[in-house]
Amino acid sequence: MPTYEYRCEKCGHTFEQLQSITSKPLRKCPACKTSSLKRLIGSGAGIIFKGSGFYQTDYRTESYKKGQKSEKEIIAPPVKKPEKKPSGKAEKSAKDKKKTA
Repeated sequence: MPTYEYRCEKCGHTFEQLQSITSKPLRKCPACKTSSLKRLIGSGAGIIFKGSGFYQTDYRTESYKKGQKSEKEIIAPPVKKPEKKPSGKAEKSAKDKKKTA
């Protein structure tokens, strides 16, 4: 919901009001209680882009992305992790069950 700025033409009271876009403008001043309130034209909120490379990386072509990927692999090839061997705990517990049965 946008914030609108109002000013009373009689007493000069200025304030901001959070309102829905579809709601009607306020008319009654909360300070002097007269119906001489006017909605001001504000600058609005600035656009904030968060994150790195909003336009730089979001709309690249597939050929560019493939070229970047191959370039990274040449500089630092991917490191393969060694496979883990299953531990002997599961085998031991199965053997222990056979012994007790």
